[in-house]
Amino acid sequence: MKIIVVGGGQVGAYLASLLTERGHEVKIMEIKKARAELLRQSFPEGTVLCGSGTDPKTLESAGARHADVVAAVTGSDETNLVVATLAKLEYGVRRVVARVNNPKNAWLYTPVMGVDAALNQADVMAHLVAEEMSMGDMMTLLKLHGGKYSLVERLVGTASPVAGKALRDMELPRECVLVAVIRSSDLLIPRGDTVIRANDKLIAITNVEQLQKLDDMLGTEG
Repeated sequence: MKIIVVGGGQVGAYLASLLTERGHEVKIMEIKKARAELLRQSFPEGTVLCGSGTDPKTLESAGARHADVVAAVTGSDETNLVVATLAKLEYGVRRVVARVNNPKNAWLYTPVMGVDAALNQADVMAHLVAEEMSMGDMMTLLKLHGGKYSLVERLVGTASPVAGKALRDMELPRECVLVAVIRSSDLLIPRGDTVIRANDKLIAITNVEQLQKLDDMLGTEG
């Protein structure tokens, strides 16, 4: 994909590095000349452009009309919102992602402003901390589908109601799928006749609204 990263700070540089490693065609826009020169030492020739993403001509020179994604990740919410609006409304970029620096400004990051996905680091951290505190020993491995689903790991307690049951006989919560069983050093792909044992580690994908029910089912200790 053709991706434009506006903002060459630590976040933007790391994002661009990951995308470049995965084979995407990346352009980085950085307004500070000294920072742009530094970035050029780490990226292929022609990747880094010195200029403002809020300038339509500069954004167009980076290939905005043909870009698949624009990521506005500068340290300024005002700049990120202007970039998002230009990318979406002026150049019709299919996917626009913008970084939220001040959580109080998060309400502005809407499709009306051209933002398809807002990355609010403070909000993500707060939700992760709250979830980890409430979920006890259940570990969230990955967030999916905009945070609506989670890939989780949970040890089966010694008095869990599922211990000793075959998968076909378990009443898992709605929108919950068991994807793997880790037993000692072995990873098992669960089938209908797989019997769950105490001290197994189960890997599941579940709707976040069902996390507590799943945790209660698996984690009861004797």
